[in-house]
Amino acid sequence: MSATIATHVNGAPVYYDHSGEHHPPNSTMLGFWLYLMSDCLIFAVLFAVYAVLGRSYAAGPSGADLFDLPLVAANTALLLFSSITYGFAMIAMQARKKSQVLAWLAVTGLLGLGFLGIELYEFQHLIHEGAGPGRSAFLSSFFTLVGTHGLHVTFGCIWLVTLMLQVRKLGLTPANRRRLMCLSMFWHFLDVVWIGVFTFVYLMGVL
Repeated sequence: MSATIATHVNGAPVYYDHSGEHHPPNSTMLGFWLYLMSDCLIFAVLFAVYAVLGRSYAAGPSGADLFDLPLVAANTALLLFSSITYGFAMIAMQARKKSQVLAWLAVTGLLGLGFLGIELYEFQHLIHEGAGPGRSAFLSSFFTLVGTHGLHVTFGCIWLVTLMLQVRKLGLTPANRRRLMCLSMFWHFLDVVWIGVFTFVYLMGVL
């Protein structure tokens, strides 16, 4: 149900939905920015832990022994392209083209699932080779950092499918447009974090 302007408080419009609850403008975006900042702190801690433990191999394999850099580069390309396709969805949203929004969101979701599939394959391969998270402090911190990012991408894909269903049913309402913008920030944030993972973990790990 789309929101409508019901009244003004202190000169600012206040929005009411069908349930009568009011939503001050920009409050959702501010709250989501605060959430992203908390997520930044989580990843900063995980990067710091990896920086401390990333060379603690316990006489086991190192990143140079384990990482398949071409595969990881292909996976990185999938996530970066998904950010581009989401940008196309936002352009279509601004043009009020519902069908194009849904199409680009679907492509974004498929690229995100492809990224997760390759990541799961990498984890399975490492564990099969005896390089599971319990093998060394290096692998524990690696699985924790990369796995946490993967969980975020999984959540993003679920959120994306949910939004597609809402847009398909209700259209590009103000509420759905706001949700699409929040997911856009979240998706691009995951791209930035992954670039850090690719550089700090994989590239430096094979040197």
